[in-house]
Amino acid sequence: MAEEINKSELRSSPSIIAKSRSLWPSVLRWIPTSTDHIIASEKRLLSLVKTPYVQELVNIGSGPPGSTVRWFRSSSNEPRFINTVTFDGKEGSPTLVMVHGYAASQGFFFKNFDYFANRFKVIAIDQLGWGGSSRPDFTCNSTEETEAWFIDSLEEWRKEKNLSNFILLGHSFGGYVAAKYALKHPEHVQHLILVGPAGVSTGSEEKYESVNRFRATWKGVILSHLWESNFTPQKIIRGLGPWGPDLVRKYTAARFSPRYSVEGVFTEEESRLLSDYVYHISAAKASGELCLKYIFAFGAFARSPLLNSASEWKVPTTFIYGTKDWMDYEGAQAVRKQMKVPCEIIRVPQAGHFVFLENRDGFHSAVLYACRRFLSPDPDAEPFPEAFLQLFLNFLFDQIQQYSSIRVRK
Repeated sequence: MAEEINKSELRSSPSIIAKSRSLWPSVLRWIPTSTDHIIASEKRLLSLVKTPYVQELVNIGSGPPGSTVRWFRSSSNEPRFINTVTFDGKEGSPTLVMVHGYAASQGFFFKNFDYFANRFKVIAIDQLGWGGSSRPDFTCNSTEETEAWFIDSLEEWRKEKNLSNFILLGHSFGGYVAAKYALKHPEHVQHLILVGPAGVSTGSEEKYESVNRFRATWKGVILSHLWESNFTPQKIIRGLGPWGPDLVRKYTAARFSPRYSVEGVFTEEESRLLSDYVYHISAAKASGELCLKYIFAFGAFARSPLLNSASEWKVPTTFIYGTKDWMDYEGAQAVRKQMKVPCEIIRVPQAGHFVFLENRDGFHSAVLYACRRFLSPDPDAEPFPEAFLQLFLNFLFDQIQQYSSIRVRK
């Protein structure tokens, strides 16, 4: 059952549900987190969102008899749940499903929900094994099984929500999952939006050679061994125990410093609530995070890159990148050349990998432009967003000034 959130109770209320509780108070635990803490921290973060929403745990079952789907396999027969938040838009609004990236959860979109809820019915999920969703034992041992873990659990969630004809947006690793899902179930996806997606191409020969040279060093040997043993950043946070929250606070402050915009990314309150949220989703039981070595080889080379399936694409697609994103947009250009359906690539200035946080106006304009045929009665006449053009002109002007400054100093 879905539960409507009472805004006045968000900052201090306990969890909506908890599957298990520790007899030890959190201050006495080595890792001070739990399912309760995840849901409570999510509610505190989303209390910053003005639009009313509903949070629910969608039961995706425990698997049909004789199932060969790896995510169903466990030492118990407990049902699995996908943590879901829904912002109901105006009647007849298109549905936008948002999928987070690696080491994240749906709360990372907290600065975008209000804007999109005015134009879409917005649904955001925690992928299986992350955030407030169930965290089954990760039993996959191949790329195919790992992809099935995410794709098939997403499809079971779709069935339970009775959704079809929706716009699917995925960020980073969530973009990889969204693309793989659309390849397998194109009949349900109206449009695909991939935001700084991971796993697009295999990488250049130059990068391969660079990684191979590094692997030959003693540092490379150690890091390669850690990668193959499935060592994740979250294990460091868990290992630090009660000092983990402080590390996460420092990481969040450094990661979202105002590198691309003078006004900064977060207020002090937003930063505090996000840090708290990131800690709890990171310190909880390892599950979905263990996908890493099966999806990517050492050096972040995709084992099954999207480029390999580009000619099979059946869903119109928009790629969105920040101009400072470390993900290579040239991979998307290679994909577009092989696609047989419409494909656009939009680069948002003054933003990096977290473009939806670092330049929200540019990101919002890019998404609206990508979805114009669902929002406008005459999509072909819809101009490129004026606000986005202004942002891009400002970016070009800044670049010219910087270049001129360098020339003067010389």
